[in-house]
Amino acid sequence: MDTAFDPRRHVPAPAELHGRVIAITGAGEGIGRAVALACAEHQAQVILIGRKVAKLEKLHAEILARGWPEASIAPLDLEKAVARDYDQLADALLERYGRLDGLLHNAGILGTLAPIEHYDVPTWCRVMHVNVTAAFALTQVLIPALKKSADASVVFTTSSVGRAGRAYWGAYAVSKFAVEGLAQVLSEELAGISHVRVNALNPGRARTAMRRAAYPAEDLESVPLPESLTGPYIALLGPASQGVSGGSFDAQSAPAAAAGAASSAASSS
Repeated sequence: MDTAFDPRRHVPAPAELHGRVIAITGAGEGIGRAVALACAEHQAQVILIGRKVAKLEKLHAEILARGWPEASIAPLDLEKAVARDYDQLADALLERYGRLDGLLHNAGILGTLAPIEHYDVPTWCRVMHVNVTAAFALTQVLIPALKKSADASVVFTTSSVGRAGRAYWGAYAVSKFAVEGLAQVLSEELAGISHVRVNALNPGRARTAMRRAAYPAEDLESVPLPESLTGPYIALLGPASQGVSGGSFDAQSAPAAAAGAASSAASSS
């Protein structure tokens, strides 16, 4: 891995993603929506994956109205999807585009903030399924499409609580540790046999519904908008990070205040 690469320093060119096909989970709102718009603005063909069709349709219409490359909608409920649903998505993608150049795993759920001793087991299983197992399953069925690309990138959304354990973050933190491991294992497996690179990205503090659920008393004005954080995503999904794999990056610098030390989790939506 290129240890000098820092996606925060990259300034994308206007047509940086021209000709690329990029799939984004959790595209209906929050960071997923912001990154989908940014990818389309930089001329990528975006596949919008999410469970709320109305939100995906609204985003699709917005991309179309701005004159950017037409997006595709791929409804998928990561909590309820079965093997057939994943296979159908992969088949439809290959039939339409013939390959996949980028895959951003942005969808995720918070669960509850509670001590392990009292953590609700069904909630634990649900968080692990959506945040880890579903990401694994979707990646697995899309690897053939990714291998058909001359320069493909998979980006998993991680968190500061998935790098150092923190009390009361429960299943969410453990799921992010698992995501970090999944990204590293997949990077090692695909190295040398494909043009697919795999990295993890921690978005940090962002003004999203998940962030609000984790920090209900926080001053919203102090939290960055998702639209301000898209640069590092473009860097990792586009040609700027070619050859960079197995890394875990940050989308923004850690907050200087002590409160910031516990605040860079729970930002994906």
